[in-house]
Amino acid sequence: MRRTWLIFSQAVTVSVAVLFVVATLKPDWLRKGNRQGVLPNIVSIIEAAPAVEGAASGAVTSYSAAAKRATPAVVSITASKAPSRSPHADDPWFRFFFGEQGQGRQQQPQMGLGSGVIVSPEGYLLTNNHVIEGADDIEVQLPDRRQVRAKVVGTDPETDVAVLKIELDKLPVIAFGSADTLEVGDVVLAIGNPFGVGQTVTSGIVSALGRNQLGINTFENFIQTDAAINPGNSGGALVDAQGNLLGINTAIYSRSGGSLGIGFAIPVTTARQVMEGLIRDGQVTRGWIGVEPRDLTPEIAETFNLPIRQGVLITGVLQNGPASAGGLRPGDVVVKVADTPVVNVSQLLTAVAALKPQEKAVIGVQRGDKAMELTVTVAQRPKVSPKRSIE
Repeated sequence: MRRTWLIFSQAVTVSVAVLFVVATLKPDWLRKGNRQGVLPNIVSIIEAAPAVEGAASGAVTSYSAAAKRATPAVVSITASKAPSRSPHADDPWFRFFFGEQGQGRQQQPQMGLGSGVIVSPEGYLLTNNHVIEGADDIEVQLPDRRQVRAKVVGTDPETDVAVLKIELDKLPVIAFGSADTLEVGDVVLAIGNPFGVGQTVTSGIVSALGRNQLGINTFENFIQTDAAINPGNSGGALVDAQGNLLGINTAIYSRSGGSLGIGFAIPVTTARQVMEGLIRDGQVTRGWIGVEPRDLTPEIAETFNLPIRQGVLITGVLQNGPASAGGLRPGDVVVKVADTPVVNVSQLLTAVAALKPQEKAVIGVQRGDKAMELTVTVAQRPKVSPKRSIE
């Protein structure tokens, strides 16, 4: 027994000594034998952790799929306007004294660049009214290099929306998204043809929603974004991270003419309503009651001893108009149209415009210290310039 224990202890001592020598002089021998051991698993877990974290939080490292889905349907638009012809152009004495060269500048057509979005297989396009306004010829170029002339289906200057139509086969079409579910901070892409350099995709987030009172359009409910929008982007697409259409890029806030990170887009819900009206009826049908409104300020409310601090002050009522016939008076404060509360002029315009002509609507007003409800028969909004003040 003692001999066996002696042999065992010697063997252990020799093994430990050999292991010590190998670990000291040839440590690589030990690592080679451990390639499938614990160490590789630890490294694998560390390397995989960021990817797992990203997947759990919904992080996205590329928006190429969204861009590939949306860009084929975003087109470049060239709108040209023939120069005004001089009344003396055919007068030989005029040409004798001033020559053909003196008329050269008048012979150059005016050109404008913008963007548009194909929204139906039938060839309907959405763009901005200011992109094609006054144009005699409109040419559309698709990303696949096909070019075709476009026909104007209709325009709505009060929202700055225009609908065009082209005749081509196998058109790429963008999918409509939901602007109503947008939240500040959502990722968006702006697609268009800035400065005529070619189709460009920029990214950003939704900076604000419901921007109004900017003096751009009569009806304003803009999506604000910091995605770079520059001249030439007008009429292009604002899309979500899946490539669905959220809005039509319309304007930028800029002191230099370039992007300063504040761009505005018309929500797709508004653009779609306008498009359907223009295609179906040739015009956009909106309600109208004939009042001149202004925002109610705390100072005005205090001056008139009003018990409310929010609403729209009526400063003028069109004689024999719908509001006048319904009993609305200057000095009244409108607080509700039908079932829609209104706290500023923009909301009043939108709420009234949503009413159907010839229907009766209940208008909630504050007259002095009395709250009242007046019934007004809505009329159809006349075609007016965007700066009209009687609503």
